[in-house]
Amino acid sequence: MSAISPIVIIVGTNRPNSMSRRVAEYYQKLLIQSNTSSTILDLVDLPHDFTVTALYGNSGKNEAFNSLKSHIDGAEKFIFIIPEYNGSYPGVLKAFIDGLPYPNSFTNKKAALVGLSSNMHGAIVALSHMNDIFSYLGMNTLALRVKLAQIQSHFVDNEITNPLYKELLEIQAEQIIRF
Repeated sequence: MSAISPIVIIVGTNRPNSMSRRVAEYYQKLLIQSNTSSTILDLVDLPHDFTVTALYGNSGKNEAFNSLKSHIDGAEKFIFIIPEYNGSYPGVLKAFIDGLPYPNSFTNKKAALVGLSSNMHGAIVALSHMNDIFSYLGMNTLALRVKLAQIQSHFVDNEITNPLYKELLEIQAEQIIRF
């Protein structure tokens, strides 16, 4: 098995070609600029039937799910890129988290949260919901939660064009490295 990256960037949707994936790649470039390695775990790679073949009584039996889970097991820090879906986070993200061993998958680990939305709120409610879940699971989250509102207007040619968004992501990236 290959070495596990110190930081795992989780794309919080299984939507193909998602904006979340593009933001994750942008974030990974910020980490590279700080000489920090990372791995992107994209939920698009989840087995389509994982809620039946990898959870509950079938825990540990789905090799494709186990491969994704291994990134969680070996990491101490995470960056969650969370799109707003219907006023909260995607259900597939919750199902993925529910499929991980409780309570030890995230206990005493660290996370940064980035929310994206097409509206003016930047997934603020989704980030709040996720923070509540991570608190319950014993994970420590950075206080700076970056909210990228109207993301389609501020992401061009794989770059963030809004100077404030760029600055906030750079600050958060440095914080998660030192966290």
